[in-house]
Amino acid sequence: MRKKYAPEHVMIRDGVYYYVLHIPYDLAPIYSVTRLCFSLKTKSLKAAIQTSKSVTQRLEDYWLGLRLQNMDIPAIQVVRSNDNLQDNTIKLSKACELYLRLKGAGKDKVFIRTANRNTGYVIKLLGDRPISSYSSSEAAQFRDWCIDRGMGIKTVKRVFASVRAIINLAISEEGFDCSNAFAKTYFPDDDRSDSRQPISMEDIRRVQSLCRDNDDEMRWLIALISDTGMRLGEAAGLLKEDIKVNEPIPHIDLKPHPWRGLKTKVSQRLIPLTNEALWASRRLIQANNDSIFAFPRYCSGRSCKANSASGGLNKWLHQYVPENCVIHSFRHSLRDRLRAVECPSDIVDAIGGWKTNGVGHGYGNGYPLKVLKRCIAKAMTTCRVHHFTSCYQYINEDRPFVS
Repeated sequence: MRKKYAPEHVMIRDGVYYYVLHIPYDLAPIYSVTRLCFSLKTKSLKAAIQTSKSVTQRLEDYWLGLRLQNMDIPAIQVVRSNDNLQDNTIKLSKACELYLRLKGAGKDKVFIRTANRNTGYVIKLLGDRPISSYSSSEAAQFRDWCIDRGMGIKTVKRVFASVRAIINLAISEEGFDCSNAFAKTYFPDDDRSDSRQPISMEDIRRVQSLCRDNDDEMRWLIALISDTGMRLGEAAGLLKEDIKVNEPIPHIDLKPHPWRGLKTKVSQRLIPLTNEALWASRRLIQANNDSIFAFPRYCSGRSCKANSASGGLNKWLHQYVPENCVIHSFRHSLRDRLRAVECPSDIVDAIGGWKTNGVGHGYGNGYPLKVLKRCIAKAMTTCRVHHFTSCYQYINEDRPFVS
């Protein structure tokens, strides 16, 4: 029986002290009894009191922990994920710096600007965080944000491809064990997208005639592209010495320059000059005697203003070609013109600087210039007389072309 002199939570039975405590009501569900009762294994009151205080303190600490686990944490909705605190990967901005340091050597400022701009989009919406902290749901949120800004699906895909490449390189170089949240984002079909259309021969000849009538730098650039299929940046960044009009086979020696790189390695090539492209080449060399650049209006020793050129040229061109046709459409047209004369696809690729599949195509120095000249001259001669529809009709009827 408990004695009167026994302190709280202590009772004596048969000379031995016991610890006694009722379970608090809010913690009763986790216990199978309503009170705790166990021997303190001592017959000394002093020792029992000391042990009792220690047991009580430990129980109160334990119960406090249980109560805190069940308590709603105030303002938890504004707390960032704890994952970021233990994340050992680098932030997206640092990943971009790494990407530009490793892959930016020899690239033009457009390459650098594009990488910084696309990572800037992500940082603006989702914050500059460790690359492993981004989730696939946030990548989808970023996709929707890009679309809401008016970007077409093709543009959004290019943005994602850039961000994806930056993160992949960081993961590979630093040996991080994480996935790329931007790797498997779904992209819906874009009903608004209008594919670039090739320009018909009728419209090409009309534009080329107008180029001769205007006879200025803008029109020389259009005429040059119209019969070579060069990319606008490739043509605008030429030096006069790259244009070989006095060679036995007039041609352009297209190669990278500090102010204008090339899109791919196979973009470096020799391009035969025929018809309006040859006329434009001769005119610009005659006119630009005070500059080393073929098109000083768009090019300097530091940069090539291909975007500025595109805006001005397309504004003029839209007056004479169908909707959805732009300066780049001449490149599509050249491929059709070469198809129309049944030019082998690997020669078409060599003329246009397109990548050809197959290991064997990487061997040797490529096709001789005279072979390229023969193919492109045949396309220019035949399609000068016939519209594309007529050209394909000749193919279907197995009638030979007149070269």
